[in-house]
Amino acid sequence: MNSLHLDYKNVDKYINNEILKEEVSKNKKLIENCLKSKASDSDSLGWINTYHCNDEDMLTKMESKAKEIRENADIFVLIGVGGSNQGARTVIKSMGDSKVEILYAGNNLSPAYLKNIMEKLKGKSVYVNVIAKNFATLEPGITFRVMRQYLEETYGEKEAANRIIATGSLNGSSLEKLGKMKGYTLLPFPLDVGGRFSVLTPVGLFPIAVSGVDIRKLLAGASEMEKTIHTTDIYKNDVVNYAVIRNLLLKKGYNIEILGVFEPLMEFFNKWWVQLFGESEGKDGKGIYPSSCSFSEDLHSLGQYIQDGQKILFETFINIEDMESSYPIPLEKEDIDEFNYLNGKDFSFLNRSAYEATVKAHYEGGIPVLTVNVPKLTPFYMGQLFYFFEVACYLSATILGVDPFNQPGVEAYKINMFKTLKA
Repeated sequence: MNSLHLDYKNVDKYINNEILKEEVSKNKKLIENCLKSKASDSDSLGWINTYHCNDEDMLTKMESKAKEIRENADIFVLIGVGGSNQGARTVIKSMGDSKVEILYAGNNLSPAYLKNIMEKLKGKSVYVNVIAKNFATLEPGITFRVMRQYLEETYGEKEAANRIIATGSLNGSSLEKLGKMKGYTLLPFPLDVGGRFSVLTPVGLFPIAVSGVDIRKLLAGASEMEKTIHTTDIYKNDVVNYAVIRNLLLKKGYNIEILGVFEPLMEFFNKWWVQLFGESEGKDGKGIYPSSCSFSEDLHSLGQYIQDGQKILFETFINIEDMESSYPIPLEKEDIDEFNYLNGKDFSFLNRSAYEATVKAHYEGGIPVLTVNVPKLTPFYMGQLFYFFEVACYLSATILGVDPFNQPGVEAYKINMFKTLKA
């Protein structure tokens, strides 16, 4: 089976193969140590060995509950913020079906947003999945209070409990205590996995299963990528080269990375990726600023800056090689709109042409361009993509000299907010 692969020929003006090889050699010991990491090596590496996620009993439990929801629910509410929903939302938005409407709550504190969601629940069959590692984050915590009171008032406590799935740390957290007291279905948020690395754990897998996506294929893709990474020489290893190239470009003054996609279905992957690298590398006054664009739409806004603005950024494109989708351009006898030069073409051809033209224009305009080629948009390849970037982020942050797994900046705002709220 094909695998995703990195194309870095369009950084050759800035980093040639000799420079890349020298930098890999310089960091060889560090890279090899990272690639040899096991879940037991750290309290933050529970995601690194994908077999930990392939627990048959847990997969069966999640699939069974997801099936119940798909058969009985009109609306499924996913309560979580940041890593607690970004990964799942990526897969759901890109390839989930519409059998059950999935709404996202607990990711902001807007009363207008919450009121709109609560209005949508009226008269509908509702299930809720609240996700919080330690249940101390305000946004999901207080939103869940609203949701569980609504469910209890609507269905009674016993039926409400059946409709609530709580995903959290099973180590005596307040969410676990509440779940046991009320009788919720409890799923583990692994203690040794941070939110932004949690998509391939029950945190992401359960809501993805509710959307109808085959989570076993997602895990199979991640496992295949893990095998590829560990059996490929480090000098030919795509995940190593991506991490090293990023740091080399940063040293050359390219301190912004734009993740670009030409498929709107991938827009939420962009959000997951931005959080992954932003929280992992942005600390100690260091790090590449992660941003994203959805093309071709953003070619008509940020495209101008990318092409002709300051040369402080580089791009990484995700290229879905075969979207397995087409839409023919209708024919017209009279060329009134002057688009008959496209007769016989398809929108897939237009989108491919726009992608290739953009890469060429940006590269020739002085922008280093990387491309991650993905064979198809399927659960298997999405699993590969998640694992590829998780390992790349771990490597890149370690080469940069920062801890990939803490997030002191996030805690700073929480401290100030709680001081205000408790005053």
